[in-house]
Amino acid sequence: MEESAAVKDTSQTSQTVSTATKEREELEEEESAAKTNVKCDPVDKPADVERCEKNDNNTPVAGESEIKSVPSATKENGTSDMNLCGNKDKKSEKISEETNMKKQYQAQTETLLGRLHLQDKHQWKFSPADFLQIGPPVKQDHVTCEKDLAHTFLHRLMMLDYRARYIPVRQDSSETDDSDLDAFFSTTVDPDQSSKQSHVHPMDVQMAVFHCSDSFFKQNMITKLSQCQYAVPLLVPDPVTMDIECPLWTFRQITKTWKITQTKDKSDIVTMKSMPICNAETPMVSFFRLGSLSQSKSQLMNTLMNDRHNTFFHRNCRGSTKSRYLMDGVAEIAWYCPAGKPNDAFTDCIAFCNLHGDALLNEKQRDILTEKSSVNVVLVPTLEKGDKSTAVISALFKSQKPLICLIVDGKLDNVETKKGKYRMGLKDRSQSDVSEELKGIIRNILSEPHASFQLETMAEVSGIRVDEDDHLCQKGKSAAEGIVKLLQGMDGLKIKDTFLQCQGQLWSKWCRTNKELYRLTGHIEEEKSEKEQKLRKIREDQCKASCSELMKLFIESLSSLKSTDREYFLKWTQILIDALCTDDLSSILQSYDEKWSEVLALKKKHDKSDQLKMKRNELEEISTKLQSAPFGLEHMFREMGQIYEAHKSLKKQPTSGQTDWSKYPELAAELMISGHPMELMDGDAGHMPLTWISGLLDEVIKKLGNKRVFVLSVLGVQSSGKSTMLNAMFGLQTAVSAGRCTKGAFMQLVRVSEEIKKDFQFDYVLVVDTEGLRALELAGNTTLHHDNELATFVVGLGNMTLINIFGENPADMQDVLQIVVQAFMRMKQVKLSPSCVFVHQNVTDIAAAEMNMDEKRRLQEKLDQMAQLAAKEEGCDAECFSDVIAFDVQKDVKYFAQLWEGSPPMAPPNPGYSESIQELKTFILSKASQSEGITLEQFKSKIHDLWNALLNENFVFSFKNTLEIAVYRKLEVQYGHWTWTLRSNMLTIENQLYNRIENGNLDKIELSYLFGEMSNTYKEIQKAMTTYFNDDRDKEMLAQWRDRFEYKIKEFHDEQVRGVQRKLDEVIQQKKACKKLDDKKTEFEDKLLQKSKELAHQLKDKVNDEEELRKQFNSVWRGWVTELTAGTKPIKDINYEADQSEILHELGFEWALIDESRSSGNYKKISGVGDYSHYVASRKLWDKVTSFLKGSDEQQQIRSLIDDVEQQSLDAIKSKPVATKGYSPAYLAEVANKVKEKVTEFKSKRKYTLKKEFTVDLVLYVFHRAQSWLTESHKKFKMNNDALVYLESKKEPYYNIFKSVCKGSSSAVVLGELICEKLKSSTVEAVCNKTASGIADEMRCNFPAFSGNRLDLEKHVLKSLAEKEKFDGFITYIQHPRKQVETFIKEEVEKYIFSEQRDKVQSILKKNVEDIKTSVSQALFEATVKIETEKGDIDKWVKEFSSLLHSKLIFTISAQNFRDINEFDFLKEEIEKGLECIMEEMSSLSLDKMKEFRMKPDQILIDQLCDCCWVKCPFCAAVCTNTLADHSPGDHSVPFHRFAAVNGFHYRDTVELNVDFCTTDVASDHSFYPSGSDKSIPYKEYRTAGPEYADWRITPDESKVKFWTWFVCRFKKDLEKHYKLKFEGLGEIPCEWKTHTKEDAIKSLDEMFK
Repeated sequence: MEESAAVKDTSQTSQTVSTATKEREELEEEESAAKTNVKCDPVDKPADVERCEKNDNNTPVAGESEIKSVPSATKENGTSDMNLCGNKDKKSEKISEETNMKKQYQAQTETLLGRLHLQDKHQWKFSPADFLQIGPPVKQDHVTCEKDLAHTFLHRLMMLDYRARYIPVRQDSSETDDSDLDAFFSTTVDPDQSSKQSHVHPMDVQMAVFHCSDSFFKQNMITKLSQCQYAVPLLVPDPVTMDIECPLWTFRQITKTWKITQTKDKSDIVTMKSMPICNAETPMVSFFRLGSLSQSKSQLMNTLMNDRHNTFFHRNCRGSTKSRYLMDGVAEIAWYCPAGKPNDAFTDCIAFCNLHGDALLNEKQRDILTEKSSVNVVLVPTLEKGDKSTAVISALFKSQKPLICLIVDGKLDNVETKKGKYRMGLKDRSQSDVSEELKGIIRNILSEPHASFQLETMAEVSGIRVDEDDHLCQKGKSAAEGIVKLLQGMDGLKIKDTFLQCQGQLWSKWCRTNKELYRLTGHIEEEKSEKEQKLRKIREDQCKASCSELMKLFIESLSSLKSTDREYFLKWTQILIDALCTDDLSSILQSYDEKWSEVLALKKKHDKSDQLKMKRNELEEISTKLQSAPFGLEHMFREMGQIYEAHKSLKKQPTSGQTDWSKYPELAAELMISGHPMELMDGDAGHMPLTWISGLLDEVIKKLGNKRVFVLSVLGVQSSGKSTMLNAMFGLQTAVSAGRCTKGAFMQLVRVSEEIKKDFQFDYVLVVDTEGLRALELAGNTTLHHDNELATFVVGLGNMTLINIFGENPADMQDVLQIVVQAFMRMKQVKLSPSCVFVHQNVTDIAAAEMNMDEKRRLQEKLDQMAQLAAKEEGCDAECFSDVIAFDVQKDVKYFAQLWEGSPPMAPPNPGYSESIQELKTFILSKASQSEGITLEQFKSKIHDLWNALLNENFVFSFKNTLEIAVYRKLEVQYGHWTWTLRSNMLTIENQLYNRIENGNLDKIELSYLFGEMSNTYKEIQKAMTTYFNDDRDKEMLAQWRDRFEYKIKEFHDEQVRGVQRKLDEVIQQKKACKKLDDKKTEFEDKLLQKSKELAHQLKDKVNDEEELRKQFNSVWRGWVTELTAGTKPIKDINYEADQSEILHELGFEWALIDESRSSGNYKKISGVGDYSHYVASRKLWDKVTSFLKGSDEQQQIRSLIDDVEQQSLDAIKSKPVATKGYSPAYLAEVANKVKEKVTEFKSKRKYTLKKEFTVDLVLYVFHRAQSWLTESHKKFKMNNDALVYLESKKEPYYNIFKSVCKGSSSAVVLGELICEKLKSSTVEAVCNKTASGIADEMRCNFPAFSGNRLDLEKHVLKSLAEKEKFDGFITYIQHPRKQVETFIKEEVEKYIFSEQRDKVQSILKKNVEDIKTSVSQALFEATVKIETEKGDIDKWVKEFSSLLHSKLIFTISAQNFRDINEFDFLKEEIEKGLECIMEEMSSLSLDKMKEFRMKPDQILIDQLCDCCWVKCPFCAAVCTNTLADHSPGDHSVPFHRFAAVNGFHYRDTVELNVDFCTTDVASDHSFYPSGSDKSIPYKEYRTAGPEYADWRITPDESKVKFWTWFVCRFKKDLEKHYKLKFEGLGEIPCEWKTHTKEDAIKSLDEMFK
């Protein structure tokens, strides 16, 4: 049989309780011999059944007592029966009576629980989780119904409202009739009225809830009762088993503070003491009543402790009733804590214990208390021998313990009948007199040596059950003791240094070094590399120090224990650690107090000697100790975080004997979800463990999902009651160990209950509680900077910030307001918009509305004043606080009453405080209901952004909102989809209209028609945009870009429409220009057809040999062509080289110079040259100019000139009508003149001169770049306008006709062949164009490099360059990024079509072939049916057939020579036969064929993907990655920059390349020289250097993309050769970079472009 330790065995020396008690237990044992155990009330779960222990004889063990046992069972004649043992009948009768009473008591309990709607809660207990959530508001002073009474009581108690005991209950209304009047006048008792159910007794509500709570919630409840200065249960009868329980566990959170007054040398010395009440050794005065009294014992006790507050509930309290079920037999305890003042009732802490009910009936409780007490106070109605109480009083009198006997109905004066034995009558005496006299007696008794009481000794009492003996509690305690055992006997100041080495000096050193990364000077990258190595070394040291036995035990316990066991373990660990450290802390505080007094005394004497200095140093040393002394769970969790960070940063795997560090975030996440506070910012190091916090939040997200949270940040002066307020408002746990204010920042999750979740858009409130601003602990250590940092961080995190102001000291207020307003100012500048509420606590008079108005006016004035000061400091405009943040002083300022109703430590909380808490909570939730909050992922991101910005000196300048960036990137992707939809639809429309123009069916393009054709698609896009901006989860953030993007889409749509109109107008103009030739072409074709047929008829049946036919045809073909082209002039080809040389010579350049430049071919590379010094006439002058620059600015200027000239020249040439009117050398001459003018203009602004060679090379380079376009355009012109060329292209089709006629084919067959020939060429073009568009669409939607935004494309371009490892490609990318991107697109399209996705492309092509075949077949069918129905001729058939295909194919044909055809079905069949052959041939069409036609997939994608921003960073030439070409007013930005050497930057007067990243430079103290200026500009002020700098946002960033560090190491020699500079001296490449591999480089791209 399992035995519980709940009941202890008695030792030989123990005294026994009364014989009657023992005999009764023996009789119970005999009656229930079959039973082997007695069941007790479970602690946590119904399954946890406690078992009462038996002794060796299987009989219950009695309790202990110093009083000799006395019988309490009486005979009928009133005399004591001293011989019950042998009387079995009477024993049985007594047992039966007690059993009946027990059943009756249980029935009453069940009824009570039923009335309170707690039936289920007696089994399934209340837990802290039920109240660590946000539910419906609790109405103050609101009449409630009985079923809600328990919940209302608890909610109000949790908010520290001591009026929770006095909740008015709504009575059920009943009908009234005439009999009510009779009842009113009746003097007799109406049996129905007397039996009417009275309302529930307030203490029954309290005890019912107590019995229906689990051990953790009981602890919370008792702690709150104690804070409300109410007595709390010490001994409690179980309502089911009637066993007595001591709820020792519930006292463990109670800490009492008092001041002891001692007289020494005729002066009073006051000493402060603060400790967990369980550990306090104090006198205990126990009060009992024997029998029924006319006066209230509890009321009398209240006068001894606090005559203004009912510490003990009594019969005269509001709500009291005669029917009381759960309080009889309950012993309550309360402590009187003196304030160290002359009017204290007692000079030291005293425990007062009150046994409720008749002590004669509650023998076990009475015996325990009389044994434990220092003084016993007994109240009796009369003091007569032979009375029921005689035996008890006799035993107490004979005991060594002092006894005070109060005779309620007696008139005796205070008499000390024997040393320590007092009696006093109470009749006809005022309660105040009795109270004062009783205080005097107690003081007198306690001035002598007396027994002390310590709560923990209750665990040793036999015969009762102690809640801490529950096996779950013991399991947790045992694990905690294992940890604390390691600490015992140690100096408290050395615990952390010994067992928690990761967070001490190592972590502080890491934090300092990490912050130094943002304050670099000298050789920046080298210094940075050294510091990064130092950080790594510290992490390695942390890993070595992470195996402490303490942390090993702590983690193992956390990992292995189940949730309830773990909760006990954590509570016990904190309890035991607090107990261990309390003495050390008290000792240090006392030393500090003494030393501070000495310093003050010396200051008063104006002592300026070394003694004062020495005392101050000693005080500083004690202060340092005071900061090091606190030790609690938060330090262990911090150590967990540091172990995790160290191992994670080094990617170390756990070794044998180590716990698995990767599981730490999961353990912490489970605790955070259950309501534990987690440290967000380490207050000791003043740093944020970002890796740990990220890991922790990731695990929370895994377990909860990416829930939405409303972040409530709390700021205020230290010790201003923030934590008390949050505990009362949300039930939050204290975040730190005993004797310490919150330091740093802690976060806690509070769930929104299901009852009210529908009213909110978030699932949790995440509270961020912070250390106090202006913390004394930080005095002298850059307090203001720390406070500004902290305020900025928590204000930025919060959706709402609660600013807690304590008291009415204007100086305190001003300091706090200045810090807070500056924080809000920064948020406005970085486009974060939290709301705020000011809570003004401890206001003396908040009743008068006028006072409120005046307070608010003064606060508004202060805020406005602070806003102006902050605006000046932050460099922005603000006249008043409302310019900074939306703020209504009438609504957003709350005034709180004082926390205490009277003077602590005996004062209860002010009920007005509780009301203020409820009002504030309601107000916060009302505001929160209008917010969507943020997701946990977004919260994590925000933490990173804010902290990274804070590490830099200029927060606003450094802040990078990664969440906003991510949302914007998503929007860019959507924008890409929307524009692509518009573009692809426009391409389809363009294609159809192009065919109609070529077919001669359209000679004008109306803009309105194009807009009409696009309207449906445009409306769909507008609808999609509206949906996106309205419904996306980040819609609030998206709102800032909505107007811009809607405008951009409209602009893009309009530009597409106008662009197509321009293109098609050119096609129409070209068509018109070629009309004469087109007319001739038709004439040519008719004549060729006629001549072919004539020749065929002549040779019909004469020549059967194919070779002979070809010979005959060839012999006449040349003559036909000559005849038809007589009088037309052939178009010449371009003589490009000769024209170029002639034009350059005409510009004044020597032939020799021209020939030399041309033959060298160097001009082709002019745009990619790294060093242009060889083009400069005076090298000395060049060196002088460039020596003033840190960098290659003049080199960059020359390169920019080349790029500008190239672009302008190409634009000018492409604007010429070469394709319609042909090539002219004048076009080149015009461009060459412009180039020369540009160069001349450039030289006029420089202090050096460029050689002639530069101009010649530049002109030749422009000609070279234009050559392919000119050649292609002229070829097109020649094809369309040269009759000879055109006729030669028709030779083969007409030979086929000739051959067919020779073979005797009918006109229908010949026409069918001719139509098929025409269809073949036009079908190929149509299929290729459509396939090109289809491939572009497929790649744009599904190819990773093309389906995202501009940034995704950038990543893939860089990856491609790395994989190829070709320096030329890199240099092109650096100097001409668009050119390289276009090359990349072409290469990827080529790969996609011809290798990677060849099958997919073939399937697209086949589908298009089928579509065209279907269209042609349908047109054949419809034309034939229509003409046969209408009896039309061949001309009508051809016209109808052509019109049906006019938008799908380019198809024109004349039926002039086929008028004899009238069998249209036969013609249709012939064409269908030919069509089958064409389609079969088309299915195996070479994909290369697409290159010959108008639409090309690569060009379509280039048009789409390269229509973006191409502005380069003025330092490192990184390209802005914004998808919008013109994204003003937004700044240019890039996710990562690169070192300046990439762009040829070097140090002045040296050949040393600059390896600093510009993201590092902008955080340094370095300077640079802008173009054309001798004045240096600090990098931190780079935006002031000119327009090209002003539009760039370069945020400081210590992270380096390994891509570029790998690049510089891989191509070091190539870069040196290219720029003719060196990586040496200040440009030495850091050693660490050399360890980066290509794989690292490519991986870094994926990490940076997430």
